[in-house]
Amino acid sequence: MRDLVAGTGYLGKGQRWVARHGRWWGFGLIPALITLVLYAAALGALAFYAGDLAAWATPFADGWGSPWQGLLRGLFVALLFAGGLLLSVLTFTAVTLLVGDPFYEALAEQVEKSEGGGPPDPGLPLWRELWISLKDSVHVLMRAAGFGVLFFVLGFLPVVGQTVVPAIGFCVSGFFLTVELTSVAMQRRGIPVRERLRMLRGRKGLAVGFGTPLVLAFLVPFVAVFLMPGAVAGATLLVRDLTGDGGAAGEEDAQVADEVTAVQPSAPPSARW
Repeated sequence: MRDLVAGTGYLGKGQRWVARHGRWWGFGLIPALITLVLYAAALGALAFYAGDLAAWATPFADGWGSPWQGLLRGLFVALLFAGGLLLSVLTFTAVTLLVGDPFYEALAEQVEKSEGGGPPDPGLPLWRELWISLKDSVHVLMRAAGFGVLFFVLGFLPVVGQTVVPAIGFCVSGFFLTVELTSVAMQRRGIPVRERLRMLRGRKGLAVGFGTPLVLAFLVPFVAVFLMPGAVAGATLLVRDLTGDGGAAGEEDAQVADEVTAVQPSAPPSARW
């Protein structure tokens, strides 16, 4: 329970960080806006063709009378669209992180500097970072897709499929969403994806507490775009906890840095340029 609360706390800390650094919030919106347009078009196409897909997938119901045919295909359409939304939530972060890798790398670095300590710049070329991000995202999404198929099938169970299964599905989605969001800070530390999964499995409550509220929030149109910069900032703070970079020493360094900045005299205009 303590980890669940702590995970939600990191989400709040990330949003507060970008609220105090408005320029970085706006900077982090750019890739999320680009991805939103792409996903809106894809979900619109899915909604338009969902009825045809339901009829194609259930040919055995062609001879069924009313209302059974409509109920079956209506349930199929609902589950198909719910699966599309769930897949969108899971892949939105991965695609946004891939599109905005340079943006979020800079954002995570700024969070590390503001908190004190943190790893040095890995110094990898951009194409190498993008390739690593793509491979890691595919690895995570393949695991998440397996759970997605399982939950889709279980959704046909009466009562349980409409109550317990969605609740568990949101928690699992939250875990994998946290894996994706922490990839920026983890990659800066050179931690491979399998090790990231192991670390977060060891703190499931922390990962679920951070990611599940985001999964629920991302179901609301446009919310994902506005929360994405803060989610990356919060995930960076969470990684500092997991790796031991965010302990008391890091906090003391940040306080010292703030005190030095506060007492340091302003530079003359010529020096600022």
